[in-house]
Amino acid sequence: MQFRTDLAIETREMNGTGRLKGVVEEHSEAYGMNITRIHITNEEGAEQLGKAIGTYITVEIPPLTDYAENQRMEALAEEIKKMLPEEGLVLIAGLGNYQVTPDALGPKTASLTFATRHIQGEIARSTGLSDLRPVAVLAPGVLGQTGMETGEILASLCKELKPAAVIVVDAMASRKTERVGTTIQICDTGISPGSGVGNARPQLNRETLGVPVIAMGVPTVVDAKTLAADLAIQSGAQESAAEKIQNSAEPHGTAMIVTPREIDLLIERAAKLLSLAINTALHPNFTPEDFALLVG
Repeated sequence: MQFRTDLAIETREMNGTGRLKGVVEEHSEAYGMNITRIHITNEEGAEQLGKAIGTYITVEIPPLTDYAENQRMEALAEEIKKMLPEEGLVLIAGLGNYQVTPDALGPKTASLTFATRHIQGEIARSTGLSDLRPVAVLAPGVLGQTGMETGEILASLCKELKPAAVIVVDAMASRKTERVGTTIQICDTGISPGSGVGNARPQLNRETLGVPVIAMGVPTVVDAKTLAADLAIQSGAQESAAEKIQNSAEPHGTAMIVTPREIDLLIERAAKLLSLAINTALHPNFTPEDFALLVG
């Protein structure tokens, strides 16, 4: 059976509770949030989890649909800062399709992120913004809208702008419904856009872009086949029966994705939380109220 997920914590869970060679797991708590750090240290660990070597941070939060405050964004900002170079331009890319609500997290986050690369010279001095870190922001759209792969766009920009790092934000897929809108993953290994919904595009990572790539995301969907099998197993079904139920979840071979009824609210609040965390990590001397005025 196949269980589709973008979350390292779920691939770790699917490997049982025993220790894995090349995988180090740490747990902590901050601001009432459970934080799990999974470090994949060698190729053996990468093969077992099906993830690249690097660090994957999972932050479990109250449901975003019940949660309108941003007091926990400082903990997220601290995690982002640990992965960022101390100086230099940072390129922010909000991946996904703005016209498809479950896939709009990246573009909406980008629209709330403070772009500063153009604020220089007298403008910076006269507005009191001379100490800002340079930040460039874009939402590159998807292949069907632009005719260009996201990787092609970002590689060209990295060649021209020479950023110190790239932060990519994208919607993700989870194996379990309870993690939709309640989980944030941050990793330093980059991302394969569209992998969670079976439409993987070229990798965005240090090898393809030439700079460190930090990926952030929130699960907004569950693959229907994955959900069907997971529910069957939870109800006590044998693996053969669960696999039969899983296959019936795609009538006529059509891939189906499940998303919450209140997905528009989830996306709105997730984008606000992630953008505030990114803004704070890059400009620690500003408050959320400052960003609300500066971003509009």
